[in-house]
Amino acid sequence: MIDPAPSVRLSVAGVSTRRAPCGRAGLELLHDLGAVDNDGNHVGPIRPARFRERSDEWWARMSHALTLLVELYRAARVDGSRLMQLGPGGRASDLLALANADEVADLIAMRDLAVEQLLAGLPSGAVATGSTFEGSADLNADADLIVGGVLVDFNASRGRARPGGSRAAGPTRTDIDQLLGYVLLDYSDAFALHSVAIYAVRYGHYVAWPVDNFCAELAGRPIDLAAMRQEFAQVVQVELPDYRTASIVGRIRRRIGPR
Repeated sequence: MIDPAPSVRLSVAGVSTRRAPCGRAGLELLHDLGAVDNDGNHVGPIRPARFRERSDEWWARMSHALTLLVELYRAARVDGSRLMQLGPGGRASDLLALANADEVADLIAMRDLAVEQLLAGLPSGAVATGSTFEGSADLNADADLIVGGVLVDFNASRGRARPGGSRAAGPTRTDIDQLLGYVLLDYSDAFALHSVAIYAVRYGHYVAWPVDNFCAELAGRPIDLAAMRQEFAQVVQVELPDYRTASIVGRIRRRIGPR
């Protein structure tokens, strides 16, 4: 609905890991979408306009299947993945069938809510989904949506229960830190981000903050964003690897014990 050519490269990467016996089904599905060629090589983004006549259920099942494939790339463990239900001979139709009726209805409802509550609030301008930053080579991170200089992170949390049975949701410190991390990973300001936002997909609530105000509020003072990005790059490129190495060495020494 937003990006005319969204990337499914993470789903392609998930299939390429061969961590589940569903390779044939995954490649068939990605080939049907036009994301891979006959040899399974990634050829680029998909074109949703080609499938505009497909049903809401098809779109929901396709989205669910692509997300399962991304888990093969992201998740530390996949032995509990629903993909393990498919054997080597599985087909794309079997992969689409993994979503149950409740999940299909849930995805369609969230899509319909986004049409009402999100699309009209987005600015005009260049659109990018699943974008990586210059700093993504240092920290494996990609953004949900960037449109017209606004970075939007989607939050599908059900929120916390309240007395009376209703639920409420709000950004957590982890959500805020993630937004800040995205801003800082854009080392050379390639995306010219001027605002960050969170869209709570189950509540239809969209909230955005100007980047300067957002960073100043977190720091307790105005900051030089360019300088802060340079400092952040130093941390993730030099200090973080050194810390990880020292941590690993320390754990090994503790296991070995004193000599």
